[in-house]
Formats: sequence, C-alpha cells, structure tokens
Amino acid sequence: MKSENFDKSIVEGPVLAAVWKLAWPTMLQNMIAGLQGVVDHTMVGHYVGYQGNAAIGVSWQIFLVVVVFISSLYSGMAVLVARFAGAGDEKNVNHAVYQGILVSAILAMGVMAPIGYFFAPELLNLVKAAPVVQQEALPYLRLMFVFSFGKLIFFMLGGTLRSAGDAKTPLQLGVALTVLNMLLNLVLIPGFGPIPAFGTTGAAIGTVIATNLIGLFGIYLLFSKRLVIKFSRRMHWRPDWQVISQLFKFGLPTGFQGIVVNVSGVLMLRFVGSLPQGAEAQAVFTVSYTQLFALVTWTAVGLMGATAAVAGQNLGAEKPQRTAAAVKKASLVGISLALIVGSLFMFIPQHLLAVFGMTDTALLKIGIELLHYLSISGIFISLALVYTGGLQGTGDTRSPLLISIVSQVVVPLGYCYAIQWTGVLQTTDIWLAILLGHVTRCVLSFLRFKQGHWRHIKVKVAGI
Repeated sequence: MKSENFDKSIVEGPVLAAVWKLAWPTMLQNMIAGLQGVVDHTMVGHYVGYQGNAAIGVSWQIFLVVVVFISSLYSGMAVLVARFAGAGDEKNVNHAVYQGILVSAILAMGVMAPIGYFFAPELLNLVKAAPVVQQEALPYLRLMFVFSFGKLIFFMLGGTLRSAGDAKTPLQLGVALTVLNMLLNLVLIPGFGPIPAFGTTGAAIGTVIATNLIGLFGIYLLFSKRLVIKFSRRMHWRPDWQVISQLFKFGLPTGFQGIVVNVSGVLMLRFVGSLPQGAEAQAVFTVSYTQLFALVTWTAVGLMGATAAVAGQNLGAEKPQRTAAAVKKASLVGISLALIVGSLFMFIPQHLLAVFGMTDTALLKIGIELLHYLSISGIFISLALVYTGGLQGTGDTRSPLLISIVSQVVVPLGYCYAIQWTGVLQTTDIWLAILLGHVTRCVLSFLRFKQGHWRHIKVKVAGI
C-alpha cells in the first residue's frame, strides 16, 4: 500500500513549481550557512591576518576531500529515498535512512577521527602550505576531523529530507546551526571576558560544537514523528547488507567524484602556493573561490539537490518525461542567478574583497583578476551542477565521476602543468585553467543527460 505521507505535488503538479519548492529553502539555507564562512574569514582576517584566512582555506580543502567521500553514501541514500518516496514506499524510506546513519557513525568515529588526527601534518605539507599557515591550520584541521560526526549527520539529514520532499526542515536546522556557530565564533575567535582569544582555532571549536549539537537534535527529530521520515523502536536495527550495498553502489561514484574535485582543488592550491607570492595568492584564492564564488554555488547546489530529488521521485513514479522537464527548467533558473552574481564580480570586485579585510594593493590585484574569471565561470558551473543533479538523482552516478576526472583533473591540472613545463606559471594561467574545467564539465554533463541512459536505471532492494 502506498503511503500518503509524501508530497504528491512533486510527481503530479507543475514541474517548475516542484523544483522551486525544494530549491528555494536549500538556496536560502546555503546563503545563511555561507554567512558563517564570511564571518569566520572576516574575523580571522582582521584578528589573525591573511595567514588565518589561508589556514582555514587549506584546512577546509583537505577536510572536504575526506568528508565528501565518507558522505558519498548519502548520495546513494538520496537515490533510494527519492525512488521509494516517488513510489510511496514509506517503510523502505525509513529503513534506508537508518542504514545510512549506522554506516556514517562507524566511518566518522572509526576512520575519519584517528586518520585525520595523525595525518594532518602530512596533508598540510602536501598542499605546500607556508610554515606560518601550517601553524594556524594544524589545530583547526585536527578538530574538524576528530569531531566530524555532527557535520556528517547534518549533511545526511539535509540531503535525505530533501529527497523525500521536505526542504523546509533542513532550512530550519541550517539556520539554527549557523546562528549557533556564529555566536560561538564571535566569542571564541577574538575572546570575550574570561574566555581567551583562540583565533583560527576558535573558528574550529565553534563549528564542531554547533554541528554536533544540531546533528544530535536532528536524530531526535527522526524519533519525534514530526518529520516525513520517521524512526521507531520497532524498526530493524541490525545492519542490512543489501541496503548498504545499494547505498555504496550509487554513492561510491559520487564519493570518488567528490575526491576528484577536491583533490583537484588541493593540487590547485599547490600550484597557487608555488607562485612567488604564494601565501597571498592562497589567501585570495580562499576568499574569492571558496567564499565569494559561493554566491554562485549556494544557488547552484540548491538547484542541483532539488533537481536530483524531483528527477528521482518522478522516475520512481514512472514519469521520466517530468524528470527531463525538471532539469531543463532548473537550468534556466541557474543561468539567470549566475548572471546576477557574475555582474557583481565584474563591476565591484574590490568592494567584495574589502569585506574580508583585503585592501592591500597586491592582494587586490590578484583578487580582482580571479573574480573577473569567476564571473564567467559561474554560468558554466551552474549549468553543470543542474545536469549533474539530474544524472545523480536518477541513479546515474558514474557518469558525473568520469566527467569530473576529465573536467576537474585532466583539463585544468594538465593546462597548469603544461604552462609550468614550458614557461613561468602566472596567476592568470591558474584562473584560466579553472574556467576551462568548468566549461568542459558543463558541456559533458549536458551531453550525457541528453543521451537518456538514466531512463533505464533500476533500484533493487528487497522489501522489509
């Protein structure tokens, strides 16, 4: 019997309305969460200096390489949840989510914590972080790895609830997380009263406290019966290897894709760090690419998640024509938003950089160059992410992996290596390499989705 617990407008109502219903809360959540990064970088930039900005940037780039792979099972879980929700199968939705939590807890505490703590110094050496940057980054990176469980659960709840048709609860949790994190960081970074100034480390302490509290609260909500996904004491609590195998079948390619993208970012940081003004360039790269460019990716990632959920649910409801329509309409929204943000990068870059305390002439010169390239790049990455969402939501998680290898590794890194081999690598060479990678990813993602292989992908999990 089909459950009436799920929102049927996703598989029956207007397609654009269904995409937007899931996209706007995620976009807003990403924007609000992005304020946390802006506050961190602004405060660290003013109280510690650009070395602190670079430390947070390289630490996050390293941390994401690992956390994206570990959380890849959430992509697999999103595929299962969307298919089951589209078919009205509430029992299998709940069961798949529990299996995801079980595996992520084991990986977070049994893998990420010990390995991240002991290998943090070697990872910082890998990206050629300057000694002054490593001094700030090491405690930050270790804290993020050791207390990663809350971050993983937060990621999992957001993606899973959206796949089931509920984008408002992740928004509420995201707002709570951001507010709590900002309050903690306002105290811990500069110090307040008897609390000493922790500087860059304070940003990590605030983050891990906030994410773990919100993560635990999210698990409580699953038992409260107030969400579209509901846990009960009568559920099967033991590992279900058939479900877990499906989680990894669909999730591992996304995990490897995340590794490819983030390793590429780490290697790009290595190229940036090898420049004559390496520390300054890394600080600019961190602020411009990971913070300001997030104005584009906040919306694009929101559209990607919404597109994936709508595509997966409609395929589960055996309506592939609605899946194709959802991706097309989401792409038009993505282009429009990217053009708006790109105009800011093109016409007022110096004002955007000044928010982060970057007023030095050398920093401004590098930053303005990068933002001009990113104003164009944003259009292509927005389209690429929307079509990636269409592919992943329907279960085609392998194609985005192969596309990422070509577009995020072969093209940009190959270009930088070629320039370095034949001459002197300049900052503009690195910025152009990033743009070429985004263009390649957009074109290949569009062509793969148009082939329609996703229409024939099946999910095979026995009923419980």
